[in-house]
Amino acid sequence: MKIVAICEREYPELGRKIRALRKSSSKTLTELAAIAGISTPHWNRVENEKVKELPSETLKGIERALATNFGIEDLFK
Repeated sequence: MKIVAICEREYPELGRKIRALRKSSSKTLTELAAIAGISTPHWNRVENEKVKELPSETLKGIERALATNFGIEDLFK
């Protein structure tokens, strides 16, 4: 059985934070996007905050790629 939980939370300047972490990473954008399981154009849209709704699984992938934690798990506590 699968339970789907929908939760909304604003993340001001999340794209800027992701860009800064990417630039400080030793990996390329292509490598990071592959680790996150998304395309490089989609990663760019996230960084430029063109994506208005971001699935938690996508954010978890970005966290994994950047070896960081934006606190997504706190949404479900």
